[in-house]
Amino acid sequence: MGRIAVMGAGSIGCYVGGRLAAAGADVVLIGRERLGREIAAHGLRLSDYRGASIVLRPNQLTYATAVTAAAEADLILVTVKSAGTAGAAQELARTLPSDAIVISLQNGLGNASTLRQHLPTQTVLAGMVPFNVVQRGEGAFHQGTEGDLEVEWHLRLAAYAAVFECAGLPLQRHDDLCPVQWAKLLLNLNNPVNALSDLPLKQQLSQRAYRRCLALAQREGLDLLAVSGIVPARLTRLPARWIPRVLDLPDTVFRLVAAGMLAIDPLARSSMWEDLQAGRTTEIDWINGEIVHLAERLGRTAPVNATLVALVHAAEQGGRRQWGGAELLAHLKQAADT
Repeated sequence: MGRIAVMGAGSIGCYVGGRLAAAGADVVLIGRERLGREIAAHGLRLSDYRGASIVLRPNQLTYATAVTAAAEADLILVTVKSAGTAGAAQELARTLPSDAIVISLQNGLGNASTLRQHLPTQTVLAGMVPFNVVQRGEGAFHQGTEGDLEVEWHLRLAAYAAVFECAGLPLQRHDDLCPVQWAKLLLNLNNPVNALSDLPLKQQLSQRAYRRCLALAQREGLDLLAVSGIVPARLTRLPARWIPRVLDLPDTVFRLVAAGMLAIDPLARSSMWEDLQAGRTTEIDWINGEIVHLAERLGRTAPVNATLVALVHAAEQGGRRQWGGAELLAHLKQAADT
């Protein structure tokens, strides 16, 4: 097993890469100078909702800001934001050995395809991180929700399976990751609802009005997937088609029926909320925007998800960033009825 490079070491990249390093893997994190300075000063402190606590001192980590640090890597985990995939692929194409393995651990559906276009000789695989990671500052990263890494399986990954297992990040293997990606995307349709609520995930999902916003977005997506003949994988205890019905339940009933959905760290928030807080461009076009694009390909519309896309883009430009649940729900219902 050779070196593992993490391209785009932000919240997900530092958490996954840090856990692999703690398990004994040779890992290089490649990211921005700001985070490099933070890690040089504090190292990494990794925790999760189950009580794990891992500390890596600065001298136990390799952090670089130039993609050339991946030149000797055998496995590259790409965790850049979706908007940066093409640029990252172009940089990697000038650096990587021709036989490298590249896994996209990004939101959205088309990142692996984008990487393949620029890396024709490398083995490029789709992957997915189902859990949420909160960046707490001073090198602290916290996994707030459950889930294992999902990957498009290739025999060449067998050499790395043990270290991922040892790191507490077992690889769930799939011949076709597309149904899994769509299922994750349906769950991620909550990201803009959470970001616009300005609440932690657990608190937001405890309120029926916000859940009904998510249910509207999911129903719209499920209807379009059904027309396309796509059946999303089952990532939760309930099939994807049942989840909107559960989200619609009154709060007291929801807490009884769907306690697992609220098994979330009280501090966890969506990455989209973090992006808005930091003034960064979000991944809304690669999440709810995917539903809008699917509708366009089918000659249909997706007004609920299109409205959420527009609201988040407005927030990125300095517009309104806090919506009450009832108000947001009324706004989305109006869009759906127009």
